[in-house]
Amino acid sequence: MLDGLRGAGLRGVEWCEAPPATRAQLRLAHAESLLERVLDTPIHGSLQIDADTAMNEDSPEAAQRAAGGVCAAIDAVLHGDCTRAFCAVRPPGHHATADTAMGFCLFNSIAVGAAHAIARHGLQRVAIVDFDVHHGNGTQDIFEHDGRVLYLSTHQRNIYPGTGLPWERGVGNVLNVALPEGSGGDAFRAAYTHTLLPELDAFRPQLLLISAGFDAHRLDPLAGLNLDADDYAWVTRELVALAQRHARGRVVSALEGGYSLTALRDCSLAHVRALLD
Repeated sequence: MLDGLRGAGLRGVEWCEAPPATRAQLRLAHAESLLERVLDTPIHGSLQIDADTAMNEDSPEAAQRAAGGVCAAIDAVLHGDCTRAFCAVRPPGHHATADTAMGFCLFNSIAVGAAHAIARHGLQRVAIVDFDVHHGNGTQDIFEHDGRVLYLSTHQRNIYPGTGLPWERGVGNVLNVALPEGSGGDAFRAAYTHTLLPELDAFRPQLLLISAGFDAHRLDPLAGLNLDADDYAWVTRELVALAQRHARGRVVSALEGGYSLTALRDCSLAHVRALLD
């Protein structure tokens, strides 16, 4: 992904190193017990958290910088240093709940960022759009009782983590569209055009955050949707246009899943180009 972005000759892009999130920033979305589990547990070689999730000696810093990168991007956007940002970070984050690391995720970077935008910058309407093929159960768990945050998700039906059902509505701030296996760009675009974008428009976000997972691509080995790079470019353009109407164009996107290296390269480039446009 980084090779593809660096080699694309993108103009007007500033590359920044992601700073580590402070423990105070992480506590905005996470329990102290999770911070201690990830940051303070001695690791000798590797540490298995659950069947899917493990850490090595470098994982705590990587997770801390992923969350810190999102917070720094939000600061830059809200301070007017730039209008849009893409955080090329791993591990992904959207499965991590307030107190549990799971599904490859240690800290929920996008949730930490949203909480930071509210606590540090006083925003009252922050929207998170999640088009990863898996439902962001952690993000929903953290904000489902906080009406200042709108969480919208498209994901594949009946796969990990088994959440994201249509009747999961939070306090009216959650909207999930679960797509059947085999769905392609037409179903994906229809979900946004007819359901998610009108909900987002009505919310009038002051800041738009994107959980940008590219594992709904047809080449991805872990799921069964059939999107392509053009679908990601399309939804990004639609989200940018909506942010122009309500949020002064301000968008911060953070990488989530995506496990075909070819798709990850092509889709992230399409996504960033659409952010630039």
